[in-house]
Amino acid sequence: MKKKEYKEKYSKKVKKKKVSNKKLIDYKWVGIITICAFFISILFSFLSELIIDNVGIIISLILLIVVIFIGILFDMIGISVTVADIKTFNSMASRNVKGAKLAVKFIKNADKLSSFCNDVIGDICGIISGALCSSIALMLASNFSFENFITTLIITGFVAALTIGGKAFGKSFAINKSNIILYNFSRFISFFNLSS
Repeated sequence: MKKKEYKEKYSKKVKKKKVSNKKLIDYKWVGIITICAFFISILFSFLSELIIDNVGIIISLILLIVVIFIGILFDMIGISVTVADIKTFNSMASRNVKGAKLAVKFIKNADKLSSFCNDVIGDICGIISGALCSSIALMLASNFSFENFITTLIITGFVAALTIGGKAFGKSFAINKSNIILYNFSRFISFFNLSS
């Protein structure tokens, strides 16, 4: 067999393998995550509205920073699971390192975990921080006789800058330290999951 014919035959086999290995869209997962997102966002929005009405500006600002931090943290977890090296965790799992088996499961389902962390939790944190932002602006405007429109613009700008800057930093950190982030997250989750 000539070299050219062999290359063509081999490349056709590789192409067939690549097509057969492609995973179709998991519509069941899409449906589950959509319904979960709906109920989680309602729950968190209800809790944030309930809390905001009964606390002052300082507590609301602390809650706002916590919500932004949670969004950044879960964004980092979502990025790290897609970048993490499965070989490292397979090696750790063979030595029965706590959380390693769970990390392998996470990497094998990276699309689902990433979707949950980045989209569901990230977007819900964005919605809640928006609601907190509006409430804080209204409180500041009424308590200190500030112009409502200007106050809302400044608070919104501050929240957007903190969120975007934090996520930009978090993404870079997650790409460079993906295995460490995923390992710590898996260890934490393994305390609640006895099978890991």
